[in-house]
Amino acid sequence: MQFLFNHGPNPAHKDPTMKRWIKRTLIAVFGFTALFGGIAAFAQHRHHEWRTMSAEDAAAMKTRMVDKVGKRLDLDAAQKAKLGALADAMQAQHAALRGSSDPRVEVQGLIAGNTFDRAKASALIEAKVSAVTTASPAVVSAMADFYDSLKPEQQTQVREFMQRHRHHG
Repeated sequence: MQFLFNHGPNPAHKDPTMKRWIKRTLIAVFGFTALFGGIAAFAQHRHHEWRTMSAEDAAAMKTRMVDKVGKRLDLDAAQKAKLGALADAMQAQHAALRGSSDPRVEVQGLIAGNTFDRAKASALIEAKVSAVTTASPAVVSAMADFYDSLKPEQQTQVREFMQRHRHHG
């Protein structure tokens, strides 16, 4: 009698191939969103040209950020050092994600021929995902070290600031 009610595999047991397909599809969607979002951001750049921040500019921006946050939260020297380490980790992740080439040129390469270069697009997405995956643990660790070094009232200030500015990116 059991064979009468058996209509194929149990739908509760998902096929691992299907899971892999869904995962890859979500990664591709995320990658394309990030990629084309970056293109839109570059299009809004006031000079409409690709440029990277020099090491001196990055160091100056980091110093200004640490000073500004340090004053607002009344950070001590150890906390400022941890904030600086967080800024360094985030800069390293940004540099890894950005890569060494101009993203506009990379995208133009995808549509240079008569067909969209799917293999190159997949490789580009894999490189970006790999960059995020590789650099993220250092960013998370630096963020945790900084946040955990804050006094309870400083943590409250950070949470309130984030709550007030949650819609501003």
